[in-house]
Amino acid sequence: MKLQRLLSLTRQALDAYHMIDAGDHIALGISGGKDSLTLLYALANLKHFYPNHFELSAITVDLGLGNMDLEPVKALCQHFSVPYEIIPTDIGKILFEARQESNPCSLCANMRKGALNRAAKEMGCNKIAYAHHRDDLIETMMLSLLYEGRFYAFSPCTYLDRMELTVIRPLIFVTEAEVIGFRNKYQLPVCKNPCPMDGHTKREYVKTLTKRLEFENPGAKNRMFRAIIDGRIEGWPEPDRSKLP
Repeated sequence: MKLQRLLSLTRQALDAYHMIDAGDHIALGISGGKDSLTLLYALANLKHFYPNHFELSAITVDLGLGNMDLEPVKALCQHFSVPYEIIPTDIGKILFEARQESNPCSLCANMRKGALNRAAKEMGCNKIAYAHHRDDLIETMMLSLLYEGRFYAFSPCTYLDRMELTVIRPLIFVTEAEVIGFRNKYQLPVCKNPCPMDGHTKREYVKTLTKRLEFENPGAKNRMFRAIIDGRIEGWPEPDRSKLP
């Protein structure tokens, strides 16, 4: 995927769900993975010509698991003139040493979000951008159906009352295959995930299942995506339907 297409799809999502207002200061959560680095490229470039002027900062919550070289990420942020903060935590030690959690993903996500939210507020941000893409949206819906018995997927925009922050997801129209192509074309400095649970989660199972469904039923993922964005899920904002893909 070329940068021009990334910017086009990202702007479509921003416009369809009115994600950015003039004067926003957006904190981009960077894990070091391909998704968040792709979103960095998108927002850092859009910042120069998007009609609603916004400020952009980047934050990495370091889980304290080691083996993460974030210097290339820091250099990329400097290239885009995006302020970058690394927030050190002991989340990894708490989960895997103190608590010895066998299923730590949900608790880890909550702790990471808490640390990210606090850092964003300290930096004066009013919005946080997550790098969830279209496949993440579909997989979340499948997880909800299989394990909760309800039709649900995370919203493109979510207001957090307690923190007075709005979460936005500008990549929801971008497929994972396109992100992978973008990573390869632009040689993104992806950091290997140091988490010992990486690749051994329910989400990984659902990812494999969804790929099989697509293989056996070509177009299944597109139909699931349409069902989500047309499904009027509780908590979702009403989009500008002229901007939907």
